[in-house]
Amino acid sequence: MSFSPTEDRFAAFRHSSYTRFFFARFLLSFSQQIVSVAVGWQMYDQTGKAIYLGLIGLVQFLPSLLLILVTGSVADRHNRRAIAALCSLVSALCALALLIMAATDTFAPWPVFAVLLIFGIERAFMSPAVQSLAPNLVPEHAVSNAIAWNSSSWQLAAITGPVIGGLLYGVSATTAYTVAVIFSILGAGLLFMIPKPEQKTVGEAKSWAMILGGFSFIRAEKVVLGAISLDLFAVLLGGATALMPIFARDILTLGPWGLGLLRAAPGLGAIVMAIFLAAYPLKHRAGIYMFIGVALFGIGTIIFGVSTSTEVSIAALALMGAADMISVYVRESLIALWTPDHLRGRAMRSTWSSSARRTSSANSEQARWHRSSARCRQSSSAVSER
Repeated sequence: MSFSPTEDRFAAFRHSSYTRFFFARFLLSFSQQIVSVAVGWQMYDQTGKAIYLGLIGLVQFLPSLLLILVTGSVADRHNRRAIAALCSLVSALCALALLIMAATDTFAPWPVFAVLLIFGIERAFMSPAVQSLAPNLVPEHAVSNAIAWNSSSWQLAAITGPVIGGLLYGVSATTAYTVAVIFSILGAGLLFMIPKPEQKTVGEAKSWAMILGGFSFIRAEKVVLGAISLDLFAVLLGGATALMPIFARDILTLGPWGLGLLRAAPGLGAIVMAIFLAAYPLKHRAGIYMFIGVALFGIGTIIFGVSTSTEVSIAALALMGAADMISVYVRESLIALWTPDHLRGRAMRSTWSSSARRTSSANSEQARWHRSSARCRQSSSAVSER
């Protein structure tokens, strides 16, 4: 298994359409993180019920599961750039609805869940459109470079977004939602500024064979199937990071800030690896490197599981993030380069289970973060009262 990437570490940015896409995706991911943090904090502050934190993740997760057979086909049959831009506008409207609720003191669980359900539907359609759009914006030799930069952009938003979101919520809930609205609008504007890219479509009749085309292609392409299966196997068995709050409080005796460091470590490792892969892309033996990445991911998981040292635990989590990025890089490069353009949206959606596992793990950590921080605030208040 080999790729033919360019030596230019900034090859993807030589194309203005991709540059706009890169910053649009970063702004939209950043906005999503701000909303997730602000909604979680406000919901827990006003209700004190941890179950609502779980429901926040559930109502956003279910649309991707229920619409898995639809969203990829839509991305293949229609203009992906237009889908992504329209979904960004829907995201801005949802953030605006939350802003109005916060400003008018009408923030309540069920109206918020209704808004978040629309958020989830929007993301379900946007995900395959965005993932399959990048290869349409750069020549084939720059696809791997674009994937590496895409991953670093998402990881940077995932690390800094919750921190900035928490700081903005500390000012006020309306401030956090206002920034999220602005970022979503800016992201949508950048997407609309991208010239309509060339996209190959095939006039397939609507049928189950057409809907399941992505699954059929992956099953037939053994190399792609193997990469996806290996990545999925590692992610499913590497859920130790979901236990971070337990490790932070009971084993490493850290507070919420320590938990924040643990949460940031995998993302930092992933960013470093993504930048490295952008500068020194894999050219040959990608399968072997993927096996090495999965093995390192397992080693990092074991070290994290047995560690009682904060420094060692952070290093292990950073190793896990870097190793996981190798798997993501190889898998997404394979799908982007080996999949015909008219099937790419469905193929990207067919790998949803692996991405969803990572997302649900992050949502689980975020819910525990809110509960842990709330307990810390309650303890501090009790001490001050005494």
